[in-house]
Amino acid sequence: MFLGEIISLIVAVSWTATALFAEVATKRVGQLTVNVVRMALSLIFLGATLWIATGIPTPSYADGTTWFWLSLSGFVGYVFGDYCLFNSYIVIGSRYGQLFMTLASPFAALAAWVLLGETMSWMALLGMVVCMIGIGMSVLSRGQQDNKTSQQDNEAASQQAKNTASQQDNETVASSKGLKGSFSSKLPLRGILLGIGAGAGQGIGLVLSKVGMEHYETLIPAADTSAIGMIPFASTMMRAVTGFLCFTLIMIATRQMHMLPKMLRDGKAMGAGLGAVILGPFIGVSLSLMAVRMAPAGIAQTLMSLTPILILLPSHFLFHTRIGWKDVLGAIIAVAGVCLFFV
Repeated sequence: MFLGEIISLIVAVSWTATALFAEVATKRVGQLTVNVVRMALSLIFLGATLWIATGIPTPSYADGTTWFWLSLSGFVGYVFGDYCLFNSYIVIGSRYGQLFMTLASPFAALAAWVLLGETMSWMALLGMVVCMIGIGMSVLSRGQQDNKTSQQDNEAASQQAKNTASQQDNETVASSKGLKGSFSSKLPLRGILLGIGAGAGQGIGLVLSKVGMEHYETLIPAADTSAIGMIPFASTMMRAVTGFLCFTLIMIATRQMHMLPKMLRDGKAMGAGLGAVILGPFIGVSLSLMAVRMAPAGIAQTLMSLTPILILLPSHFLFHTRIGWKDVLGAIIAVAGVCLFFV
């Protein structure tokens, strides 16, 4: 009955692990390099999966309209959304950047209302609001702790990021400008706009995927059950093609292609990158598209936004991140919000 919601929670766990792997890889070779490699590897994995399941390593029955919507989704979600997110880390810090990512849920709900005519019950709307409050409280708390306890480290990391373009997405980067330990402090306008863009990219990109998949499903004969079952994976492949091409062009334009051989020679970076690929574009994104087929986009996006909460404990043990009482309270509130979806 709640299969779409359950899959959304699995996606949140998958993306939590992806974030941990990606943090290790990007600290070593930079986010742009990791994105190109993970897009390339995900295309290989997805092609192999489609080949085994359908006998063809490319999306079957997909027409120009299908490619348009899913490519647009890949551009909005992968390229625009990630660009805003990683650059928001430089301007306002990763904790505040993640706080703005909670805007993905209302953006998804709004886009689904405009493009798909989806509506949600008052209980689901309440659950979404409560869940976002809990996520925001936890992330904001961590941002305050980071700025109080690690200001000198953050300033040094920010200066290093300005000098090294390939390190722009380093999770430890935080600008000292405009951060005074409280969200009520004035934040740079550019950082606020980047944060809003990151949330919009993820939320709207998810809905665009649903539009593409709904059209795609009408093209597949009912008798071809294998192709129907592979719709999320084929759709992810079309999104990944756009992501790979765009990220590669950006690397060429910014003259960072020399970073690719460096990553291939770095065993730790490649191992972490492989984990990020399997749990991210391959499993996580495919399951996220499956989730939005089975549940309203706003609800699915909200449940998948639990990643900032789920990452608290593993981040504490792996990277020694502090967990305060506001983090715990935020997690409890977020879980309460999730429970409202099942009432």
